[in-house]
Amino acid sequence: MAKKAAATATKKPLSKSEILASLSEKTGLSKKDVANVLDGFAGLVMSSLKKNGPGAFTFPGVSKFKVVRKPAKKAQKGVPNPFKPGELMDVAAKPARNVVKILPLKALKDAV
Repeated sequence: MAKKAAATATKKPLSKSEILASLSEKTGLSKKDVANVLDGFAGLVMSSLKKNGPGAFTFPGVSKFKVVRKPAKKAQKGVPNPFKPGELMDVAAKPARNVVKILPLKALKDAV
C-alpha cells in the first residue's frame, strides 16, 4: 500500500510550498530566501512582458515567454455551427488583446 501512495503522490503537480521545500533542500538556502528568489523571478518576467518592456523573456534551458498581439475580430452572423451541422449561429465581436505565449526550448523538449 505504501508503494501505491507514493505513486499517486508523484502524479499531481507540485504546490508552491512543495516547490519551495524542494528547492531549499537542493540549494541549501532557507525557504524564505527561495521564496524571495521566485518572487523576484516572477517580477522580472512580468516587467519584461509589460507594454514598455521588450515583450519577450527567455528562461535559459526551459522556455521562452513572449507577448503576441491579437487583432480585433468583427461580429459575424449566419456562421455554420461546427458542433451542430446544418445550424447557423452568430459569433460575437472580440476586442484586440495581448496574449502571453510560452514556448518550450529544445532542452525541455528533449527531457520530456
